[in-house]
Formats: sequence, structure tokens, C-alpha cells
Amino acid sequence: MFCNQCEETARGCACTASGVCGKNPETAGLQDVLIWVCRGLAHRNLTAGGQANPDVGMFIAGALFGTLTNVDFDPERIRRLIREAIALRDLLPPAGSDEPEASTWVPADDAAIEAKAGEIAADAAIDDDVHSLRTLLLAGLKGLAAYYYHAASLGYTDETVTAFLQRALAADLRPLTAEELVGLAMECGTVGVTALALLDRANTETFGQPAITTVRTTVGDRPGILVTGHELGDLKQLLDQTRDSGIDVYTHGEMLPAHAYPAFRGYPQLVGNYGGAWWKQADEFARFNGPVLVTTNCIVPPREAYRDRIFTTGPAGFPGVPHIGVARDGTKDFSPLIERAKRSPPPEQLPGSGRELTTGCAHQAVDAIAGSVVEAIRSGAIRRFVVMAGCDGRQPEREYYIEFAEALPKDTVILTAGCAKYRYNALDLGTAGGIPRVIDAGQCNDSYSLVVIAQQLANAFGVGINDLPISYNIAWYEQKAVLVLLALLAVGVKDITLGPRLPGFLSPGVLDVLVREFGLKKITTVGEDLARMVPSAAGG
Repeated sequence: MFCNQCEETARGCACTASGVCGKNPETAGLQDVLIWVCRGLAHRNLTAGGQANPDVGMFIAGALFGTLTNVDFDPERIRRLIREAIALRDLLPPAGSDEPEASTWVPADDAAIEAKAGEIAADAAIDDDVHSLRTLLLAGLKGLAAYYYHAASLGYTDETVTAFLQRALAADLRPLTAEELVGLAMECGTVGVTALALLDRANTETFGQPAITTVRTTVGDRPGILVTGHELGDLKQLLDQTRDSGIDVYTHGEMLPAHAYPAFRGYPQLVGNYGGAWWKQADEFARFNGPVLVTTNCIVPPREAYRDRIFTTGPAGFPGVPHIGVARDGTKDFSPLIERAKRSPPPEQLPGSGRELTTGCAHQAVDAIAGSVVEAIRSGAIRRFVVMAGCDGRQPEREYYIEFAEALPKDTVILTAGCAKYRYNALDLGTAGGIPRVIDAGQCNDSYSLVVIAQQLANAFGVGINDLPISYNIAWYEQKAVLVLLALLAVGVKDITLGPRLPGFLSPGVLDVLVREFGLKKITTVGEDLARMVPSAAGG
């Protein structure tokens, strides 16, 4: 096993015995093999010409999504995907006599799959700039696949995204130079902007334009179902099936922004948000008492206290946990959760909860108050914006983000998206010029809104995006955040601060390029970073 794709990777280098996330070597190896056979599938599909299978791109997107951190831990599901990839590949015409092994390999049995996993892990342990760039590109492709999967699940597709996914995957079957890999990584960021814009359109055209909304965090006296992950379509189907059932539905983690969409406001059983970021789920799920639906990432190995109440769907999976499949017409039957909820006591109120949370400040909502924002900047009521988006995590050093938010001067405003917001969205930071000091655009899926807001401000003031009074203090954890980073670089954003640790897969040489060309920095201390990101902030 050699896995260094997430921020928690052991010793800041790689997990080699077992994953900090809970992933075991068997699962890690199977995921490596799945990616490898998807490379072979992509290569053959790209060379098939008029006989190419248009469904391959979507299959690859779903397969890559399952290999993100904290998504699919189920080895049997991954083996099925490996064999499905090979079956899809072998329906395509051969690409000539010199095809790469990934386009021809057929395992005789499970032992052959395990042997191939060992070969791939040995190759992954190579420490050089080229391998570092290969890993950076793969992380970006995984994030791209995940965001595209969300859009496609709502019926919004774009062949340029799936074509790039296949081309970039297949390219890595041959030796690539550092220059070629840098080019592909930057192109991944550009295509990532396309995918994020597509997802923004999919969400808003399907569920309506989000509006600034307050969400309660208190519990009721009825049994409940808790929905976590990112897939809004699953929440909509569950709400349709729980009408008049006597069951309340709560959002968790990245599902909080669902409350801001008009399509969800007509469901009285959607009563609030329960809990915070993904890493707290062991305690929060145990206290919830009712069933929990995990729609995508982020699941952590469930404890016995609630394991019999966990259900997965979509790309998420865990051994021994029931999985809700999808019918040919795209519907899902959530009756097992509903029946389980009817036998469950109401949720327990979480310690420290009760404060209302604000969400729904996507670019459309901010555009509606753009005049007030511009005037607040011109009058000096708002001196600076700080983008504090991204992922949360469980390490103690992430307390930095609470301390940084609290230390920001009262004339600064935080722009956020993703579960990183749970570090500071319950703080009483007040307003600046009548504008809330925490503007929550929504899920990490809504990171596109932060780019649009910056572009709106740049247009309003007639300056470039790097001339705006905006600083970037991004928290990362997994591969979706890597794609967002590449997307920001692709639109020209510089001087991004990243933390709490830089990716373990960045070699010194690659890091030097990112620092020199883009001004990428690692967090240091609250005081030093505040002085750098918010000029004249030393005195508050």
C-alpha cells in the first residue's frame, strides 16, 4: 500500500500500512487497479473512432469518484467495477498490436488482481518530480470526476469534460515529461472551471436559485433521517418519499446548503441541520438515533453504536452496510430507511448546538446585494475579503482556522464554501457595512460561486482579479479541493495560502515551481498570516 492523496497522510508522506482514513491495504490496492484499468479503457475508447462508447466517460467519472478519500471502502464493489471496466473495454475494437498492458490485461482470478495492485503500489513509491506531477494530476482528475458526476446525476453533461478525463488518464500510460504533466494539470484546472460551472447550472436550474437562508440546529420530538454527503438529488427523492410519514429529515455536513434552494422549502419535514463537519460523525451519528443516508463522501468507518443504522448510495460504500441502488429510471427506493426511522427514537440534542446557521450566499444571492457590497468597500466599511473555503479535518492544528477567523479585523468579510465553514460559521462575527461577515456560498460543489463573486467585484472596480482586496486562505483535505486549487490557478488567482499541511505528494521541485509561478504558500501562524493577508491588520 502506498497512498498519499489526502491531507492526513501518515507523517506527511504516505500511508503504507493502513490508511489514516480507515482504508485497508486490500481496498487501497483494488482502487489502484481500478484506476489503472480505467486508463486502459480510456485509451481503447479514444482510439475506437466511430465505434467509441459514449457511456465510457460517465463510467470512468463514477469509478474515479469512488476512489476519493472516504467514499468507497467496499472491496467487493470495487472488484465488480474492475471487471465492469474490463468488460466495457473488451467490447471496443483493439487499438493495434502495441496496446499498453492496461488495455489488454485480464486477471485470471482475485490473486492476479492483488498481484497487479502490488506492482502499482511499488511504482507509486518512486520519489521524483515527474511522479509528483502525475499524482497531482490524478488528484485533480478525481476531483474533476466527482464534480462532473454530481452534474451528470441531474442530467447535465458536457462531452468536453469526459473527453479530457479519458485523454488525461490515457496519456499517463506512456512516459510523460514534466512539461507535459504541468500542461495537463493546468488544463485540468481549466476543465474544472467548466465542470464547476456546469454543476452550478445543474443545481440552480433543477432546484432554483439559492437565497440567503437561516437554518435551525435544534431537534424535534419526532424520529428522523439524517442525510450527509453532497448529492442534492438523493435528498429530493428522500423528501418526496417521506411526505406525511411522521418522520423529520435533517441535513448534515455538506448537505446544509440544501436549505437555501427553493425546491426544498416546500417540505415541512426538512426541519434543520444536525451536526457539523464529516470528521465528527462518529459522535454525532451515535447521538442521532435514527438512520443515516450517506450519499457521497465523506464516510468514515462506522462504529458499532450506529453501524446498523447506516445506509449508503451512489459512489459511497462500506462492507456490511446496506447500499441503496438506482433503478433504470433514475429513482431510488428509500423505504428501508423510512421503516428503520419509524422504529427509532428522536435525535438527541447535540451539546453546543441551537444557534441558527446562515447559508445560501451563492453568487446569484450576492449579485442581488452587489450594490451594497460595492458601497461598503468604497466607504471603507469592508476593507478586505478573505476566502476561507475548502475542507475540514480532525487534526488539532485546524484550530488555526477558528483563531484566524476570530482574529480578523471587524472590517473584513469571510467568503466560504465547503465543510471548512464549520470551524467558524457558528461564531458571532457580526456584520461589516450591513453585510454578514461570513458569506457561505454552500458546498465545496459551490466553489464556482467564489470565483464568480471575485469576477463580479473585479468588473465593478475595473481591475484584475489579483488587484482586488481579496486574500485566499484555503483548507484542503482531499481531491475535490485539489481540483478547486487547480481551477483557481487556471483563472489566474495567485498568492493562495494552503493548509494546514501542503500535499505530501508535492516534491521539493514541484513545490518550488508552484511557489515561483503562482505564489503558493503554506500557513504559518495566525499572526504572521494575518499580517500578510490583511495589510495593516496587526492592530486589529
